This record gives sequence, structure tokens and C-alpha cells, in this order.
Amino acid sequence: CLPLTACQKQQKLYSATWFDLFDTVAIVQGYADSQDSWNAQAQAVYSDLQRYNELFDIYHHYDGVINLYDVNARAAAAPVQVSDELYAFLRWCKDAAYPAANGATNIAAGAVLRLWHDARESDSPAPPDADAIAAALAHIDIEDLVLDDAAQTVYFADPEMALDVGAVGKGYTADLVTEILRRHGVSSALISLGGNIQAIGSRPDGSDWRLGIRAPWESGNLGVLTVSDAAVVTSGGYENYFDDGQGNIYWHILDPSTGYPADNGLQSVTIVGREGKMCDALSTALFVMGAQSAEQYWRENGGFEMLLVTDSGEILITEGIAENFTLNEGRTETVRVLQAAG
Repeated sequence: CLPLTACQKQQKLYSATWFDLFDTVAIVQGYADSQDSWNAQAQAVYSDLQRYNELFDIYHHYDGVINLYDVNARAAAAPVQVSDELYAFLRWCKDAAYPAANGATNIAAGAVLRLWHDARESDSPAPPDADAIAAALAHIDIEDLVLDDAAQTVYFADPEMALDVGAVGKGYTADLVTEILRRHGVSSALISLGGNIQAIGSRPDGSDWRLGIRAPWESGNLGVLTVSDAAVVTSGGYENYFDDGQGNIYWHILDPSTGYPADNGLQSVTIVGREGKMCDALSTALFVMGAQSAEQYWRENGGFEMLLVTDSGEILITEGIAENFTLNEGRTETVRVLQAAG
């Protein structure tokens, strides 16, 4: 594919936006010599994103592609051979993302996630039946996802299990596209897939990229976070939810231990790190854990920075990015810096 052109001083900043990828808004910014050059380069990036969108789609089949929809439909009956890319993704989800997130990011939880997806998409949204949730929770054991490295196949030992990669698919994809761009010499670009942002290098003048951190349940931003050469991933209940008409709000981030939306005192979690895929997994996991457990997890594991927004309006930010965050004028949130030493 064509790469984004590496930045040079005489080049201008261009942007492209798409609405048909990963059920979110996708934006890429980069530098090119002309609009025509940019259009060709952006189209190449779109082609890469579209390919992974099809591969990780659990709702649609595509001709000529064995994707997660096909795996869910066939893997309970017999092992399904998949492409190198899809197999590597599933192996990473099981062997890296799941243990790193203490099981809170579980791609094998499709049975219960599907109940809530159908509830959100219903003409009269309402929580799934409690008995149905309890039954689905019996079929989310990731050990029932059997991966055969030699045959490169996927098999479900539990026929009622299903895969759902919504918690990690966008971050993983952004990493892959970023890697492609770097190989082609790109030194300054920005990729955004919903709440998943990849900053390649810094701006051509050497300054950091300026990213708005959204105020949960509002249309504006809390403040600005400056970063270079980093992944920034935000998860929050406000991204995807429904109201049952009785004043109760149910969002898409589930606690796999209960089968219900995670409600542990956090409104949003932003993770900053080197890899978008792990930031994506951790943003979901720490949202499920809640502020106190998230803080403890950060101190014990490290390797990333985070910004938490609590239900009480407090912002908790780790020391590594505290100086990179500026609260917008007029905001009343309290900002508390978390120290690694506790």
C-alpha cells in the first residue's frame, strides 16, 4: 500500500475522515506535497483499515475472507483455519491481553456481550433477562478458545462460546497501521479510531501533538494532553449506552464477573503507552476495576500512564504525564497527581 509521505518543512497538514470503520469515526492526519498526493496516500491508509475492519467484524461475512464472523459461526463444529494476521491477533488476545488485564478484557465473553448489544439495538432498549445473563456467563472461559499453532486453527471447546473483540480490535489495528507507516519512513502523523489515538513522532516543528481529553457525558473537553510518539486510548460509558426509559443508563463496558455494566466509580479511563493494543486492553480493564484497584495495578505493573475521571468529578493522573495535561479554563474538577511510590 501507499504510505503517508514522511514530513518535510514544505509540506502541509491534511486530514481524512471516515465513518464506516469499526463502528466509529476514523481520522488520519499527515503531511503531503499536495491535495492529490494526500488523497492517494489517505486512500491507501483507508484500505489497510478496511481490511482489518473486515477481519475483526463479528456481525458480517465478507466474500474471500475468513473473519471473526466465520469463526463464531463454525469453530464450535470443527477447527477453522485462519490467516496469519487473524491467528496472531487471537493468540495475542489470549496470551497477552487477557492475563495483563487480570481477565477483565476477555474476547471470549461474546455470549454475554451479545445480549447487551441486542438490548442496545432494540426498538425498546431494556436490560437482558437476569437468567439469560447468568446462563451466558457460563460460556466465557477463554481456555475454551483452543488455538493450534501448527495448524493455525481456531476451535471452541464450548459450543456456546463466542468471540467479541470490541475491547481490543481498534487499538490492535492502530498499531498495525502505525507499523506500516513507520516502515515507509513516516515520522509525523496522527491516527484516531474513536477513542484510540496513535501519535507517530511529534509535529514537524518538534512540538507535541495536542489531544483533547473529553469531558464524560458532555460535548466539550476536560483539557489538553500533549504527547509525542505514543498511543492514547480512552474508555468510558458515555461512548456507547442506552436509556431504558425509566432513567436508568446502561453502557457497553461490562464487568465479566457479573455480566452487567461495570459501575465502580469511574466515568472514563485514558491510558498512555507505547502500544495501542495494550492501552486498549488496559483502558477497559481499569474501568472495570475502579479507581483504587487501577491505582494499585499501575503501581505494581507500571509501563503506562493513566488519567482517570471519577464519578465525584476528581481527575487522577499519574506523575509521568501530569505536566503534559492542562485543565481547560472554567473547569472545576480537582486534579490529583498519583506518585509511583504511593
